[in-house]
Amino acid sequence: MSLNKIEVLIIEDDQHINTYIKNILTHQNMNVLQTYDGKEGLKYASSKVPDIILLDLGLPDMDGIEVLKQIRLWTSVPIVIISARENEKEKVNALDLGADDYITKPFGTEELLARVRVSLRHAQVKTADQPFDQKEVINELTIDYEKRVVSIRDKVIHLTPIEYKILVLFIKNIGKVLTHDYIIRQVWGLYYADNQTLRVNMANLRRKIEKNPAEPEYILTEVGVGYRMIDEKTY
Repeated sequence: MSLNKIEVLIIEDDQHINTYIKNILTHQNMNVLQTYDGKEGLKYASSKVPDIILLDLGLPDMDGIEVLKQIRLWTSVPIVIISARENEKEKVNALDLGADDYITKPFGTEELLARVRVSLRHAQVKTADQPFDQKEVINELTIDYEKRVVSIRDKVIHLTPIEYKILVLFIKNIGKVLTHDYIIRQVWGLYYADNQTLRVNMANLRRKIEKNPAEPEYILTEVGVGYRMIDEKTY
């Protein structure tokens, strides 16, 4: 995806970090609007209609979680949380409330750009309502949706219906952190499973698709939060 002419809204009260982010994104030919508190951020989120929002949680006038909640009442614009808070419950809460991703300070240029690209790509797919190709290839992993066949290094692997559903969910959200609760709701629906059931299925899936499940190449663990499938085009 080209990042040209993308409109970004930064809601961050630390002027040094705000400017640091602006400089990174400006060098990618993105248009950047800087705000420094929650109320101003909400005003510009509605009036400027940015393509993506980078939101700090520790704002001076209101909690960033409240800003996230209010924005999610009326728009699905990608929101990437940028915060010094490392508490896992905070990350899970933000993601479950509609954040697209979460970056913990301090962070580097490449990490920021990777997360922005992933979030923008998801938004583009949702907006266009694009169907998936009949086949998806990620490194040595191939999935044929029409035949429901998964192969790794040209060798067909046999997945259970649940394992297949989990894999498809990750591919649909490639590069994005999926919380435990989100995966469980999407895969099991009304037949609500628990984290142990999810861990067992994830372990089985990894044994089938990873060369070394202890050092996964496809699906990484976000400790205490959930899982993320690596996007080879981004990372």
